[in-house]
Amino acid sequence: MARPNGVVIVSERHWAFARTDGAVFEGEMPTRRPRAARIPLLRGLMRLVASMAPLARGRGVAGRRERLFLLAAVSAPFLFWALPDRVGFVAGLALSVLVVGWIMRGRTLRLHGAEHRAIAAAESRQLAATWRGEARPSRFSPRCGTNFAALALPVTVAIDAVWPFAPAPWAPAVVAVLSLALTMELWQAVQHPTARLLRPLLAPGLALQRLTTREPGLAETRVALAAVESVLRREISV
Repeated sequence: MARPNGVVIVSERHWAFARTDGAVFEGEMPTRRPRAARIPLLRGLMRLVASMAPLARGRGVAGRRERLFLLAAVSAPFLFWALPDRVGFVAGLALSVLVVGWIMRGRTLRLHGAEHRAIAAAESRQLAATWRGEARPSRFSPRCGTNFAALALPVTVAIDAVWPFAPAPWAPAVVAVLSLALTMELWQAVQHPTARLLRPLLAPGLALQRLTTREPGLAETRVALAAVESVLRREISV
């Protein structure tokens, strides 16, 4: 997760937030429940909620106002059903523009590219070379949240089109939750090394990353590498 002033890196058990001023904040990810993690759809929602833990609870990652804004942005779409269709559409569009602007402010785009580069450096065993600027792994990542968003849109449209029940006040909320759960299942399936036939589904998200990332400088890359180092150090020491 790229922030305007740093990069958050997470593993199954740990997270770290490295800021551009050199500070590094560390924390633990929520404990996963083995039984729930095996239930289709529910496991995807749990994983999605857990991914927001550093932003929602992490010390130094987000301030109180930002957390309140995030909560309002996530909750608002579930209330739009009470508005007339045209008003709800305009409100949803305005909220989307506001959230995108909030996400992409500051140095976020360059730090987003640095986040991908640092992870690729760890996976290709080029951490030291990347720190020195001798290696420059790709700033594009198949596991980026941009790919998830690119998959979520058509999944939501498809579910909304085939929704079998009569219109009801709770229908938009159910469709939204179901769409997120199905998208997470699909997104994780695409990430599997053997799922080569599904890889074309990543193409829209990878193309979109040309807009959501910028080529990072060495300074931004080192910020992301500091977060990666913190997570790897604690994973290895366990």
